[in-house]
Amino acid sequence: MSQSRHLSRYGTRFRSGAVAGVGTAAVLAGLVAAVPEVPASAAGSFMVSQAQFDTMFPGRNSFYSYNGLTQALGAYPGFANSGDATTRKREAAAFLANVSHETAGLKYVVEQNKANYGHYCDRSQPYGCPAGDKAYYGRGPLQLSWNFNYKAAGDALHLDLLHDPYKVERDSAVAWKTGLWFWNSQSGAGSMTPHDAMVHNKGFGETIRSINGDLECNGKNPDERQDRINLYQKFTRELGVSAGGNLSC
Repeated sequence: MSQSRHLSRYGTRFRSGAVAGVGTAAVLAGLVAAVPEVPASAAGSFMVSQAQFDTMFPGRNSFYSYNGLTQALGAYPGFANSGDATTRKREAAAFLANVSHETAGLKYVVEQNKANYGHYCDRSQPYGCPAGDKAYYGRGPLQLSWNFNYKAAGDALHLDLLHDPYKVERDSAVAWKTGLWFWNSQSGAGSMTPHDAMVHNKGFGETIRSINGDLECNGKNPDERQDRINLYQKFTRELGVSAGGNLSC
């Protein structure tokens, strides 16, 4: 069964799903490398202040708290903490721009199209869908979906999200961690993780390719792609850095 993971704005389009960036066979066998348990000490050096976060997301759902985000940073201490100050700020802006696009400015916690909820249980997996066939819909800042993605993210984060996917919509820090999991460890439709794209100066366009390249790159859905770029440029201005090159895909 061929699978590719697509994120979609506000979770309103059907996603064909899948963990990418890690070999599919390894993911389905539960062989995803676990994230080391690291204290959230990285929060103190995060390149986005509370005030800047509030400016970026003035109408956000209170679920998406700044405190929840900074608590989640310990799971991936290299995020927005690699390279020089410009690189770190660009990565923070890139992540938050994609998140803003996916959630309408952090307004949506769960996928809005409930008609899709039953699509995200892949019964071919040996662990099945213990939380129910309709339990694995999109949640969180990058709209995690599908039973195999919940298992892979949960395994990496030391959380049982396969049996309790609802934790992603109940716990702000957990929700942010699932977004950081994809950002830092999955390459989606691209050839690198979004984290690597920003750290190695490949440009914001490569983050779009990883997150939704099958639907938005190579001339497809230009308005959606441009919205991401506009948000990235806005957020880099807020952080006082240039956006860099290679903004599109």
